Amino acid sequence: MHYSPADLRRWPDLEGPDLPASDAADRLILDESAAARAQAPDGTITVIGDGYGALALGAAADGARGIRVHQDALTGEQALAANAERFGLGGAVASLPLAAELVTGARVVLLRLPRSLDALRDIAALVAAHAAPDVAVFAGGRLKHMTVAMNDVLREYFTRIDVTHARQKSRVLVARGPHDGHEPLPQMREEDGLVVCAFGGAFAGASIDIGTRFLLDNLPAPPDGTDAAVDLACGTGVVATTLALRHPSLRVYACDQSAAAVASARATAAANGVADRVEVARDDMLASRPDASADYIALNPPFHVGAAINEGVAPRMFAQAARVLRAGGELWTVWNSALRYRAPLERLVGPTRQVARNAKFTVTVSTRR
Repeated sequence: MHYSPADLRRWPDLEGPDLPASDAADRLILDESAAARAQAPDGTITVIGDGYGALALGAAADGARGIRVHQDALTGEQALAANAERFGLGGAVASLPLAAELVTGARVVLLRLPRSLDALRDIAALVAAHAAPDVAVFAGGRLKHMTVAMNDVLREYFTRIDVTHARQKSRVLVARGPHDGHEPLPQMREEDGLVVCAFGGAFAGASIDIGTRFLLDNLPAPPDGTDAAVDLACGTGVVATTLALRHPSLRVYACDQSAAAVASARATAAANGVADRVEVARDDMLASRPDASADYIALNPPFHVGAAINEGVAPRMFAQAARVLRAGGELWTVWNSALRYRAPLERLVGPTRQVARNAKFTVTVSTRR
């Protein structure tokens, strides 16, 4: 099948008319980098932050091979693999962690600018530490999500920043002259006796967000006989680590599809001395967990798909929790009260009662039928 950006799919992520798999920023990054990519030997192009494969497969369609790719979201990585297979480009790309092997010797880096400045700082520092001295970084995004502060972050690690003309409400920053690079390090902060660790891009950073705090204030001990609990969409691992600290005999499985969240949660568990009882996995919701295998799940569901608010994410998580819970098992959920999740919780999991409510959030417990 001939590659066409219009034929890219987001699957297994949410799909819909208002959820495109590529956009004008992807096209502009590819256009601005075309000359540099044409001169880059195989194995020297790196792609970071590609949504669903538009950048990596665009470069592959132009003839590049040995393209190294990092996507924070597991669903993006899965979509890239599926799209590459459909277009016969599977052998051209390889997904890697955000680590030295991703960028060592890179001559061209294609980057979708993350909205988090801390995430951009982690990426820029890593590229500056390990890429070739003549690397060119083509960092682009939609104008509405770009700020002058992004230029300043890039200047911390590159001597020259050029700004392209805007096109279709998108722009590209071109960074050259890497210097002072280093490995990404998590931010660390102590709150309420808990050390929270966060790599760039992890939700709420090195702090406890107000929804999680409200859930923790109302989260009871797991039922008698429970030897394991699940922290679904674990973020920086605050809930998982707190459960392990509160209940010394408890083991916790924490999962998130974000690579930054997983790294942060592992660091948080280690910083609080419970890494031996908190297993952290990068998972698409609970896809790797067997049916009817848990009695107790805690969840603070996200309500964004990329930059867009989308209420379709949480119900998918409720359905996964229902699949993994044993009959009589409990799902403890905190949610923004305006989202009215009570009905889908009742439908997908089982009888649901309100445990607490404040000006913004509701905590409920749903019992698996």
